[in-house]
Amino acid sequence: MGDCLRTNKLIILRGNSGSGKTTIAKELQQVFGKNTMLISQDVIRRDMLKVKDGENTKALPLLEELLRYGRKHSEIVILEGILNAEWYRALFELAVALYGKNIYAYYFDIPFEETVKRHKTKPNCNDFSAEDMQRWWNEKDYTSVLYETRITADQDRESIVRDICQNIISNGK
Repeated sequence: MGDCLRTNKLIILRGNSGSGKTTIAKELQQVFGKNTMLISQDVIRRDMLKVKDGENTKALPLLEELLRYGRKHSEIVILEGILNAEWYRALFELAVALYGKNIYAYYFDIPFEETVKRHKTKPNCNDFSAEDMQRWWNEKDYTSVLYETRITADQDRESIVRDICQNIISNGK
């Protein structure tokens, strides 16, 4: 599918824990195939660096470098994570500087109760509780830096992937 794209694209998937971002990101990477880079905030922050999220997180400089690398070397970059609008503003500004109008940003606007339900189906469901998720919850965390399309609980996985792919393909010619 990447052959139909003439310029590098950045897909940003943001939203609260348990909203479905990682599932969609992995499916998109499979659909677009070779030369599609997936940058997962949790992998960088928790697995690679073992740092906490928050203002001035030590994950931010690495995420910025990965965006630069992806812009230079990958047809499609998928950035996914909670990515708090305030804490990651500089990352979004860098994204705009690197990718311009070739950014496809989506915000998963899913109710808290639904995210808890989804979390219970995940392999890591015992890593944190609904109480933890409530503590981290950031209602309607939209950013003014990106134009974000809302994804809601009534959209299923297949339609989300299809819509994102269609949007990128129709704008990539």
